[in-house]
Amino acid sequence: MTSTPPSAPHPYSSPAMSGPDGQDWTEGLRTAVDRAFDSTVGTLKDLVAIPGIAWPSFDRTPLEQSAEAVADVLRAAGVDGVQILHSSKADGTPGGPAVVARRPAAEGKPTVLLYAHHDVQPAGDENLWDTEPFTAVERDGRLYGRGAADDKAGIMAHVAAYAAVAGVLGNGLGLGVTFFFEGEEEAGSPTFRPFLEANRDLLRADVIVVADSSNWKVGIPALTTSLRGLVDGVIEVQVLEHAVHSGMYGGAVLDAPTLLSRLIATFHDEEGNVAIPGLVATDNVAVDLPEADYRADASVLDGVRLAGSGSIASRLWTKPALSIIGFDAPAVGVASNTLLPRARAKFSLRLAPGQDPAAAMDAVRRHVEANAPFDARVVFTPGESGNPFQTDTSSPAARVAMWALGEAWGVPAVETGIGGSIPFIADLVELFPGAQILVTGVEDPDSRAHSANESLHLGDFRKAILAEALMLARLNSRGLDGDRA
Repeated sequence: MTSTPPSAPHPYSSPAMSGPDGQDWTEGLRTAVDRAFDSTVGTLKDLVAIPGIAWPSFDRTPLEQSAEAVADVLRAAGVDGVQILHSSKADGTPGGPAVVARRPAAEGKPTVLLYAHHDVQPAGDENLWDTEPFTAVERDGRLYGRGAADDKAGIMAHVAAYAAVAGVLGNGLGLGVTFFFEGEEEAGSPTFRPFLEANRDLLRADVIVVADSSNWKVGIPALTTSLRGLVDGVIEVQVLEHAVHSGMYGGAVLDAPTLLSRLIATFHDEEGNVAIPGLVATDNVAVDLPEADYRADASVLDGVRLAGSGSIASRLWTKPALSIIGFDAPAVGVASNTLLPRARAKFSLRLAPGQDPAAAMDAVRRHVEANAPFDARVVFTPGESGNPFQTDTSSPAARVAMWALGEAWGVPAVETGIGGSIPFIADLVELFPGAQILVTGVEDPDSRAHSANESLHLGDFRKAILAEALMLARLNSRGLDGDRA
């Protein structure tokens, strides 16, 4: 992503946000982060070497080893009471191992929960990697390896920031800090909700920092202020009781894949906007993404026209996006001359902030049933759903975070959205309604999380650690007093 930083004075870098007490510890924190940085990167490399994958089809042993290694990292940073905890899935099998530790707050001080996850995606096709996936390699200012960015760097940013603050402030650190490093996020967090419910008192906080997002680009930090929600499901079109010969019966009835394709075509208008009535869509983003940068980031082929209307950023962050992500039909290599009686497709609908997932699912169902082509039988099966999220950017915690990001990078931070979803944030909002939730991260558009050659920009990683240290120190000294933040 590319953007020109705002030229006007930025509200989070005003003198009111950088009061005289801030100057007392800013340089000390910067020095502490710099002094420990090589060790921080070395520990991150050690974590990358552990292929902790929470998918049921993978050996669970490395996942447990990953949790133990993360627990040791916390202990080495001087954190007491480190625990490895599990909740159970519906079938009774244990969920991913979560690493949790809590430093109680002093009287009158807030508590900050620092979230990241230690499990990773599988490597995928290793032939697509330029280096071994689980051997961290530094090259051209970046660290390559699975989990180097998503999200073991998030863990190390939390731990290194805390260690810097604890070292500089010493006995002056009264802020409550809770570490919560999940072990199943890449598997969809199947036990996240029961884990929160079982450990609500342990995890209760005034501010929750989710370090699992991205900055605007290398050199420009961002606070993720919106996430799209998600609903998905399966649409089946039935037209015949059984398959019949396409030569003998074709021409008077259309096959199910053709009818399903005609139904899918009604999901978008001629410009490519989602055409399902009743869905929320806005175009009020603070920054935009140049078309050339989007094309490069998304690898759009030359000559392909982009879909939708309005700003590109709004199409990615604050408008719905509907994709067909699965299609059941015979493969070309085994196709025969028959009229297929039924066909199925799985849809994935990203929801704009402000959209109720249940209403969105119902809108898709009504649209499908109203547009059944040639009166074919249509069966709609709802799937998973997740709420969108929007930060209250006027909250004290958000203002402190924007200030800290600007201080660490030396340029104003921007407010961005993410087109994807983090469904568990809805659980955090529901179970901790009084908490101010901040979504931050260490990634950038070149990080390639989930893909081959995942990497972390080490310069921005250092700044992310400093930004979080500044935020923790400011919350420690001023709390959540919005008037003085």
